[in-house]
Amino acid sequence: MALGLAAATLFAAAPPAAAQITLRSADIHPDGYPTVEAVIYMGKLVEERTKGRVKVKVFNNRQLGEEKDTIEQTRFGVIDMNRINTAPFNNLVPATQVLGLPFLFRSVEHMHKVVDGPIGDEILKEFEPHGLVALAFYDSGARSFYTTKKQIKSLEDVKGLKIRVQQSDLWIALMQAMGANATPMPFGELYSALQTGVVDGAENNWPSYESSRHFEVSKFYTITEHSLTPEVLVMAKKSFDKLTPEDQKIVRAAAKESVAEMRRLWVAREKASEAKVREAGAVVATVDKAPFIAAMKPVYDKFVTDAKMKDLVARIQATP
Repeated sequence: MALGLAAATLFAAAPPAAAQITLRSADIHPDGYPTVEAVIYMGKLVEERTKGRVKVKVFNNRQLGEEKDTIEQTRFGVIDMNRINTAPFNNLVPATQVLGLPFLFRSVEHMHKVVDGPIGDEILKEFEPHGLVALAFYDSGARSFYTTKKQIKSLEDVKGLKIRVQQSDLWIALMQAMGANATPMPFGELYSALQTGVVDGAENNWPSYESSRHFEVSKFYTITEHSLTPEVLVMAKKSFDKLTPEDQKIVRAAAKESVAEMRRLWVAREKASEAKVREAGAVVATVDKAPFIAAMKPVYDKFVTDAKMKDLVARIQATP
C-alpha cells in the first residue's frame, strides 16, 4: 500500500511530456522534386533540433489540393505549411506582384541577391497580416514557353495563341501584352488541356515541363526566360503561434538553411530535366528577347502604380 502510494506520488509529481507536433506541409510536385526534398530536409533539421518535439510531414503530389486551394487552407490553419509559387499570392499580398514582373531579374544570381537580402525579408513580412508566416524563398527557375503545334521563334508567333497561365491577374496581363489569349488553369489540368487542344501551350521551367510529362503533348520549347519568379515556403500563423518561441526560432532557421539545399538540387535537376526532354524529342529554340522586353511596358504601367511598388522595383533594379 505504502509502495503504491509512493509510486502514485512520484507519477503525479513528474512533469508532463512535451506534446509532439507534426506539421503537415503541402506541395503539388512529385517525389524527388527539389522543393519537396528541401522541405523534407528542413523537417529533419527541425526534428533533430527540437529533440522530436516538432516534426514535418510533406504531402506532395497534390495530396492536399492545387496551389490556389491550399492557400486558404493554410491561412486558416487547416494545412500547417505550404510550398507555393508567389504568383497565386499576387492578389492577396501585392508585394509579390513585383517578384513576378517579367524580365525584372537580370539573372538567377541577381534574383538570389534580392530575395536573400533585406528586400526579400521585407516582402516575407507582408504575408503576416494575411494569417501566414513566410519563412523563405525557393527557386522556381527561368520560365519559358512550350507549345503543341508550332515553335515560337519571335514575339509575333505568340499572338493569338491560347496559353495556360497561373491564376493571377499579373500573369494574364503578361500574356495579353504579348498578344496571347491567357487561359488561367490549375497545373494539374494542363496535360489534358494540351493534349485535347483546349490550350495551345503553356510556360514553365525545365523541371516542371519534364516532371509533368508535358513534353509528351507539347514538344516545342522556346527559351524566353521571361520570368524568374521565386517560390515561397509559408506557414499558417495559427500553427506557428502554437510553437514555443524557441521552436519558432528553430523552424525559421531550418527553413532558411533549406534554401541552399533546394538550390543545389535545383541546378542538378534543371540539367537532368533539359537533357531528358531533349532526348525524348523536344524541339528547343531561342529568341531575341529585346522585342519581348519592350512589349512589357503595359504590364509595368498597370501593376507598378503606387509609390511603394515603384520604390521596390527601383531598388531591385539597382541591386548589383
